[in-house]
Amino acid sequence: MIPSAVQATDVAHLIQVALTPIFLISAIGVTLNVLTSRLARIVDRARSMEAIVLRPDYQPVGRDLNAALAVLARRARYINAAITLITLSALLIALVVVMLFVNAFAPWEFSAFIAILFILSMLALAAALMAFLIEVRIATTTLQIGIEAASRNS
Repeated sequence: MIPSAVQATDVAHLIQVALTPIFLISAIGVTLNVLTSRLARIVDRARSMEAIVLRPDYQPVGRDLNAALAVLARRARYINAAITLITLSALLIALVVVMLFVNAFAPWEFSAFIAILFILSMLALAAALMAFLIEVRIATTTLQIGIEAASRNS
């Protein structure tokens, strides 16, 4: 009877250890929601601009919509990269949780592999945040250019 009590305690401790990465997955999910919302807005804006540019009676007056579309395409690439990387990060963290349980019950030692998975996850998360930062900088820079151009035209 004592061995089953020890195993139950070990499993309870393992669940406690596994909860920390699961909270990280939750935070990544919130960030992923922000990223997908930004991508949706970029796509919606690009579609509305494309509809204007593709009209047969379109005359380029004022703002250069083709240049604006190029900026939106660039922003979409960075957001798409951030989404891919942050999703990869979440998948790697999920593998960390799985490997924590496998490590507890398998006769092999996976500690180094678990550490490598976690490090890779953090690198993917950092790269995703960097891509997001670049996209935000592009958006802010083009906004400032638009404000400057509007003030010159007035």
